[in-house]
Amino acid sequence: MTIKREPMGVYQTNCYIVTIKGKDFIIDPGVNALPWIKESVTNPVAILNTHGHFDHVWSNAEVQKEFGIKLYTPKGDVPLLKDSSWMPDLPPSTPDVIIDGDEELDFDGVKVQFRHFPGHCPGCSTIEIGDAMFSGDFIFERSIGRTDFPLSSPSDMKASLEKFKLLDFDKRVYPGHGGTTTVRQEQQNADYWIKSL
Repeated sequence: MTIKREPMGVYQTNCYIVTIKGKDFIIDPGVNALPWIKESVTNPVAILNTHGHFDHVWSNAEVQKEFGIKLYTPKGDVPLLKDSSWMPDLPPSTPDVIIDGDEELDFDGVKVQFRHFPGHCPGCSTIEIGDAMFSGDFIFERSIGRTDFPLSSPSDMKASLEKFKLLDFDKRVYPGHGGTTTVRQEQQNADYWIKSL
């Protein structure tokens, strides 16, 4: 498995391309992501959204159109793909598949696991492929997603962190912004964030 990363737009939102068994998975195509994606894929099979904030989904529709592939979006954030209070000129997109909670998908032998961790926003999720977890804006290196945005919920974030603490595996974590960390490393920080919320 190979992972390519490119920070997109003014918020330097990480777009990832995961290549495994000859398949390319595009995670969070942000602002002006299409040119880089076109240079970086050979067999794109799916677009996966960790959540619906504009800086993570900006290029959803044009990537769908360019490659004719399906878009997978967590249920709670589907409305955000068409209506962003922060970014009225967000290009609207429509998911082909709506992910409801914790859900595992199988792409011809490649397992993709969504885990629902609301708090930063209603649909906020992580995506696991192989030994990697793509955490969107739920977990960062030594930090967590903000809970003071519209539709954010500190109480949901506390519950999500408690759920995160129970994960019984360690994987490399690839956040929506910044550098990588690990599940075990951020589990050690979870109690601090729970108390601070």
